[in-house]
Amino acid sequence: MLNNCVFVGRLSSEVELKYTPNGHPVAVFNLALTRAIPDKNGEKKADFIRCVAWGKVAENMANQLSKGDTIGIQTRVQTRNYENQQGQKVYVTEFIVEGFPTFIKVKKWESGNGNSAQKQKKSEAQNFPTADPFFGYGQGQPIDINDDDLPF
Repeated sequence: MLNNCVFVGRLSSEVELKYTPNGHPVAVFNLALTRAIPDKNGEKKADFIRCVAWGKVAENMANQLSKGDTIGIQTRVQTRNYENQQGQKVYVTEFIVEGFPTFIKVKKWESGNGNSAQKQKKSEAQNFPTADPFFGYGQGQPIDINDDDLPF
């Protein structure tokens, strides 16, 4: 069996660090993931998932990250249940952080520096080519690829 999810998204909340009665650190945060395919109106929607980290990873995340930062994490899905005050069974699905391989601090542009921020953003975009090999091709446009270039 395999229970492994890798996400790259933005923190949509601050990382909330707490400690269990036994002193174990636990962090809870929400991650916003933008869907790759836009809806029928052309808008890209986002999903918000609840994530939980334990131990040193929880402390590092709480100390180093803030709302809006882009992070990459490795998780596993966990579903737990409890009975609420009305006696109903409630199910909670969470993504438990098992690896915290990377995080990317995104510079927040200051207002009032629009011109210099736009120039810096443009120069950064020119220095870093996109990882998408099909970047620039329009939807439905044919792509000219030689059969000898295909790995299969």
